Amino acid sequence: MPSSQHEALHHLFRDKPELYAHAFKLLNIDFPAPSEIAVVDTDLTEIKPIVRRSDTMMLFTLRRGAKHLVITESQSKQDDAKISSWAYYVCHAHIKYECPVTLLVICRDEDTAKWAREPKPIGLPGHPSLIVQPIGLGPDNVPAITDPEEACKSAVLTVYSALTHAQSPEVDAILKALDVALNTIDIETAKYLAEMTEIGLGDTRARQIWRSLMTMQNYRYKSEFAEMLRDEGRVEGRVEGRVEGEAKGEAKAVLTVLEQRGVPVTASVRERILACTDLELLESWLVRALKVTSAEELFD
Repeated sequence: MPSSQHEALHHLFRDKPELYAHAFKLLNIDFPAPSEIAVVDTDLTEIKPIVRRSDTMMLFTLRRGAKHLVITESQSKQDDAKISSWAYYVCHAHIKYECPVTLLVICRDEDTAKWAREPKPIGLPGHPSLIVQPIGLGPDNVPAITDPEEACKSAVLTVYSALTHAQSPEVDAILKALDVALNTIDIETAKYLAEMTEIGLGDTRARQIWRSLMTMQNYRYKSEFAEMLRDEGRVEGRVEGRVEGEAKGEAKAVLTVLEQRGVPVTASVRERILACTDLELLESWLVRALKVTSAEELFD
């Protein structure tokens, strides 16, 4: 079963089609400007009981009425068994929709992306009957968008940059740039992109960094993780008093951020944080918790 990371990569292209234009531009590939874009059925099964289903298929209607189909596949590792599937997808879609077909493979690691781009001949050595050669996107040709000003030009592309570079040392700076960009767009789109980022980062250190960023109170949007932390405070507030409960919830948020970032917390520091009832001070600690290298730095 595909993972949530796998799904997030191609769903981002499906839900935000403008990302295709960015992708082709990054690779210096000319792609005609479409007048219409539609998601089409990804089921490529024939009468025979063999299920063939691609990840995402988008049908581009060009300005003069011509059609062009783009099949987007999310690939997490090298897998030669995919070659026959991709050949089938391209040929079947070409026949079904009677138009040119482009196969775009999106990858999270450089080795897989390089493998995806290699020509994959089918037939006799030196005389292939068919060559499958996808366009491959990966960390080596997707820029790491670390400049907030650049991120604000396209929040969607910055999300994709973060997902592609999830295991890169630059991901911290990318996520901070994305933080700035999401606060410049409409709330509903920001919510969607924030959640897609959280899902797409998967079980990585980058996901914990993103979750930590999203616990900050000055955000206009919240992740499920952030809301969970706030709800803990609200529930305890009903029992122990609203202000005291909110303070305890805020204190737990500070500790959670430190723990998720791998910052050691001594018993004395934990006791001091949990004992604090000053909401303004706790909020400042929560912001500092995103950057400190030791828990004691919170109190500087």
